[in-house]
Amino acid sequence: MGSGIAVAATDDPLEAHGDLSLPPQPGTYALLLRLERDCALTVGRLGRFCFPAGIYVYVGSGHGPGGMAARVARHLREPKPRRWHVDYLRPHAWPVEIWCAIGARKRECVWAQTLLTLPGASIPVPRFGASDCRCPAHLVHFSALPDRAAFAQAVGGPVMEVYLDE
Repeated sequence: MGSGIAVAATDDPLEAHGDLSLPPQPGTYALLLRLERDCALTVGRLGRFCFPAGIYVYVGSGHGPGGMAARVARHLREPKPRRWHVDYLRPHAWPVEIWCAIGARKRECVWAQTLLTLPGASIPVPRFGASDCRCPAHLVHFSALPDRAAFAQAVGGPVMEVYLDE
């Protein structure tokens, strides 16, 4: 299920996309970001890393007030205080899609591990986004957009999609 959203001429994804139609309920999301060129970034206490150009999929969950909609809106907003690992990458990478699934159960670890089984997947920074679990990372790199349908089939459930880059 996808809903196309027109991109306006602005540097602010929230302004460009307006209402993202993300559910305010709790759930799991994947934020797909496009990094146009290689760059070196310091990611909090993890240290400094080289990020190759490509697509980055960051997996998280939104279970607080406002659910996924509030959490994803925060990730898209710039500038902001750096709280999560993705906050260090986000100013350099443009959001292109959001995948999400409603549910009270936190599934971000399952999603991250499933992404790693898709063709072309690699871990760019060990432990990125996974400081509170045993996953190798919650950030996965691809040279091109991964297949949402294959991912949804692999996780065994419906995954909604919001397009940001047209």
